[in-house]
Amino acid sequence: MDFIFMVQGISHAFITGPRVVKVVMGQEVSEDELGGATVVQRKAGVACRSENSEEECFQAIRELLGYLPSSNRERLKKVDWGDKPDRIDSSLGDVVPANPSKVYDMHKVIERVFDQRQDGQKNYFELFPIFADNIITCFSRLNGWPVGIIANQPMSKAGCLDIDACDKASRFIRFCDAFNIPLVTLVDVPGYLPGTNQEWGGIIRHGAKMLYAYSEATVPKLTLTVRKAYGGAYIGMCSKNLGADALFCWPSAELAVMGAEGAAPIIFRKELEKAENPEELLSQKIEEYRKEFANPYKAAANLHVDDVIDPAETRPRLIEALEMMINKVEDRLQKKHGVMPA
Repeated sequence: MDFIFMVQGISHAFITGPRVVKVVMGQEVSEDELGGATVVQRKAGVACRSENSEEECFQAIRELLGYLPSSNRERLKKVDWGDKPDRIDSSLGDVVPANPSKVYDMHKVIERVFDQRQDGQKNYFELFPIFADNIITCFSRLNGWPVGIIANQPMSKAGCLDIDACDKASRFIRFCDAFNIPLVTLVDVPGYLPGTNQEWGGIIRHGAKMLYAYSEATVPKLTLTVRKAYGGAYIGMCSKNLGADALFCWPSAELAVMGAEGAAPIIFRKELEKAENPEELLSQKIEEYRKEFANPYKAAANLHVDDVIDPAETRPRLIEALEMMINKVEDRLQKKHGVMPA
């Protein structure tokens, strides 16, 4: 079972139906409430999409298959949508606010960077759009080549990684790797979602699945940090440590353990305790931390970033990197398969 498509109003999915639930648990629940198309998507993450009719459902399946080879042994096929590989978008940098606390829609970055269709149709096909919507998983094309995109979505939970997001991303990464589809990761992540529900729910186990999926994948892996990458989530979003073949940052990107507002009070705690005006000193230390550490240049100097690029040139730079490694072959030790975290 890879991806399940459902039709609104007529499709249901559950293991124990409403009658069994009532007898065993004493709960009254309808088929739609228990396993209707929307519930199975949003709450359970079982269905990857639902459509309004069977015709729309079959059309969505055809669109998905258009990105995939017939088997894992078949070479990827380029499909020309008529977009130019050297297209520059000077407005791209304006999509992402400089303030790391302000939200924006990551879909707008995807629409501008990847191949645009001449027929006016959406240029990406999203899977699980309403499940764990703090992370986006979709297919698109880059100079005709099919690519799988994993992207943080600041409009939901600030783009944090949580249990469901890690499960969703790891499954998508492994699917793309199975069919030799290159991965492009768009990063704007403040960290892992904190809280007792996450810790008791096993965020360590679920987060490990995503780390494992990235590190095991042998397809070309491109990463672009558009605004921030903090803490352990910086590693989790396909850093060099997880095998990124090319890692780019925009000049506005912040790569650090945490944001300046959170880090400065901890790092400079003793100085702040002795200061006559701690608020004024804290403002100075936040600015000092931001200039000194919260930027991509320190990481680039230590070879954790390949290049700091102009946002307007994102598309041609990603295409150049992808086409350099489209025939990438990575030899691994002989084994049946690895052991994925539980």
